[in-house]
Amino acid sequence: MKHVLIWLLLLAGAQWGYGQKQTVLEKGTVSYVSSQNVYVKFTSTANIQKGDTLFLSKDSLLIPALVVKDKSSTSCVCLLLQSDKPKVGDAFVSKNTFEPTPEKAKEKTNIPKITTDSTFKAPTTVRTPASDQEELIPTQKIKGRISAASYSNIYKGKETDQLRYTLNFQGNNIGNSKFSTEAYVAFRHTNGKWGEVKTNFGNALKVYTFSVKYDFNKTSSLSLGRRINYRISSMGAMDGIQYEKSRGHFIFGILGGWRPDYVNYGLNTHLFQAGAYLSHTAGKANKTFESSLAFIEQHNHLKVDRRFIYFQHSNNLSKDLSLFASFEVDLYQNVNEVVTNKPSLTNLLISLRYRASKNLSFSASYDNRKNIIYYESYKSYIEQLIDNETRQGLRAGSNYRLSKLISLGFNVSWRFQKSDLNLSKNINTYLNISRIPGLNASASLSANLLQTNYLDSKIYTARITKDLVRNKVQVEGSYRFVDYNYKNYENKVQQHTPGVNLSWSITRKLALYLYYEGTFDAKSPTYHRFNTRIIQRF
Repeated sequence: MKHVLIWLLLLAGAQWGYGQKQTVLEKGTVSYVSSQNVYVKFTSTANIQKGDTLFLSKDSLLIPALVVKDKSSTSCVCLLLQSDKPKVGDAFVSKNTFEPTPEKAKEKTNIPKITTDSTFKAPTTVRTPASDQEELIPTQKIKGRISAASYSNIYKGKETDQLRYTLNFQGNNIGNSKFSTEAYVAFRHTNGKWGEVKTNFGNALKVYTFSVKYDFNKTSSLSLGRRINYRISSMGAMDGIQYEKSRGHFIFGILGGWRPDYVNYGLNTHLFQAGAYLSHTAGKANKTFESSLAFIEQHNHLKVDRRFIYFQHSNNLSKDLSLFASFEVDLYQNVNEVVTNKPSLTNLLISLRYRASKNLSFSASYDNRKNIIYYESYKSYIEQLIDNETRQGLRAGSNYRLSKLISLGFNVSWRFQKSDLNLSKNINTYLNISRIPGLNASASLSANLLQTNYLDSKIYTARITKDLVRNKVQVEGSYRFVDYNYKNYENKVQQHTPGVNLSWSITRKLALYLYYEGTFDAKSPTYHRFNTRIIQRF
């Protein structure tokens, strides 16, 4: 691990000599999904070209997901690269480089800063090498969505209904001022159990982001509230104050506040933390770099709980090769009241992606970060199981486009420890057909094989999607066969799960989704799931 740490620091240090090339990620959202194409809406597509790749941001990684087939001034028509078909409202980002002249730099006020966090929403102004006193020209931009959803389960004749309401709002330069705000709030409760909300309101209301930001000028800003800082994104959200100042390609920030409560994600003033970070962005030709180095101290009831260094680095080593790496080095330990300050490398992530040709790409990663806590999850048991068992360890994958309509891919992962107590092996492969001749539909086939110390499972899935009314109504049918065996209990389970999903774009900004899934098991009663969701955008 020490050699890995030294290698990463040397690699990041090599970037300081590069010039003015800048990298930007522009975020778009899926506006419509047809049987053949995915339509992604952007504020502007001026920096996007035909053949470019759009990425899905997940766990601080940029995963190639779509290829731009055609575009208009604000929308891209894309082809899928993965087996999982996106839904309306899903977010994707484009990754581009540019080299502004002093005159052009002032005109590019709508280019967002580079980010690797999927929840970050770029402001309407970009920090460029400029005078600290240079005035902003704020322009109000507001977007958001509200949704209401129900999740109903029927098992052994008993029905449970959970209702969920969400608000996702982004207001940049409110009233053409220097104030901006963002909020993502969810409220959920089980029908007929309102008493649980009264006794534990924090478990029903989840505030994931809720903050206001003030831009003093183009190079400095102050934010207050709950916010994720994408330069140190794996730390998650923080309640408190954050100040950021840029000078050329360097950005300095300080922060102070509290970590969200571990149990209900609410405000907890006993979990104080404070720190500072330094970020640097540079680039030359097809090579671009961004690194962030932070020092953080965290408390628990006024006692030091953790003191560590955080490092994050993204790097386009060449036009077709990219690297993302992050790690933490703990500087403080208190075990059985014995305090030590010996450095310890933790939470290491390294990811490489290589595009060998227009049709072939490879990826590899190593992940030993701590397990993720989900405060909300609507995945099935087997989906959660696969997520938990395959996130850590070594992972490799490849995607190959056999033709314009067919792509094939696979992923393998291996989690290991010296004791082999937590061993897992996983293979996943998929085949995508973007258009089936004669049916005007798309289809996908996938297989997942998982082996752990206590479980062997096999999952086979087939999906077919077709437009019933072009650009308005779409239906998707699916079938999943699950075969898993608990080794310690000699309990083998086989499940057949058919499903149907109907989406209706009532207007350009109003959509309705209906979903049913039934799980049939010879040893257990049938399990039914009904989901409905209505989304209004503004």
